[in-house]
Amino acid sequence: MCTGGPQRIPVEILFNPNWWFSNYGISFDRPFYFDRDRRIENDVAMRRVLHERFGVGEPNPQPRPMIGSRHIAGGFVVPALLGCEVRFTENQAAWVLPANLSREQILALRAPEIETTWPMSELLAQMEALEREFAHVVGDLNAGGVLNVGLDLRGNQLFIDLLEDPELTTHLFDVIAETIARVAECVRARTGACAVSCNRNIVHADEATFVHANCSVPMISPALFERTLLACERRLAERLRPYGIHHCGENLHRFAALYAQTGASFYDVGWGSDVARCSELLPEAFLSLRLSPLRVLQCTVDEVRRDTEKLLKAAGRTSNVAVCCINMDHGTPDDNVRAIFETAEQVGG
Repeated sequence: MCTGGPQRIPVEILFNPNWWFSNYGISFDRPFYFDRDRRIENDVAMRRVLHERFGVGEPNPQPRPMIGSRHIAGGFVVPALLGCEVRFTENQAAWVLPANLSREQILALRAPEIETTWPMSELLAQMEALEREFAHVVGDLNAGGVLNVGLDLRGNQLFIDLLEDPELTTHLFDVIAETIARVAECVRARTGACAVSCNRNIVHADEATFVHANCSVPMISPALFERTLLACERRLAERLRPYGIHHCGENLHRFAALYAQTGASFYDVGWGSDVARCSELLPEAFLSLRLSPLRVLQCTVDEVRRDTEKLLKAAGRTSNVAVCCINMDHGTPDDNVRAIFETAEQVGG
């Protein structure tokens, strides 16, 4: 049983909105994100649940001036700034509806003035009000990733564009990268963080780290990434240091040498990746090793223990490494979750 105290090898867990809604009635409708009082109340309730159920965090959480929840994965702010519609429902994360913009519409895109464009205009007004009341603001907003947002805006046509239309892709990626950078810089200047909501293991490395969400990059080849996206990645890294990369796919080892050119200091290592190879290629970086939430849902306690132990042994280190399991769904056995903490403590002991 985990105690919630400091561990040599940190562990962070995140539950799917369906878990929160089904177990505790917490709704992820629009007020979850934009009603400041609801947001603060939910933050206290969720922190209390995590401590009472799993020993995570503090025993008596107090209200804090949150601008963005750290208990949910996914981001919608940058796609919304660039014109995508966002759907909010009670039992899932905010869902960005693909805009499927035409070539002409893509080439006409420009990075918005975030201070006057929804949703940042609304969130910035709330930040100012929270600062007046509490003298500070806590939390961050997941700014997403260049290819992720590109697919939100252009749809599946973007995969063809990557091969056939460098003018479109260069312009689109430049606009998205500039928008991401503006959001990250703005939020980090106010809260000291800009991506803990992308992966909470950042707090065990450097809380100021920006983490670029490359969820979609595993869908293309390393050669295509190098030709179309690496330059953009390097510019973002130079502008937003300390810099990290979220790669939730099963093939980080195929991209690690390219990513290393950015000087990133934090990596989210997707389940199924060759962890030993990643550790070899990224020896100085902090590695957040991701377990499969599906396996934690479906497997036995012993299998979860073996999965956790396998990841840590493959990493071959007990420093600059952590374990996480993100988006565990309703029905995930509590004993399986506790097994992750217990195994990390044993391996790190």
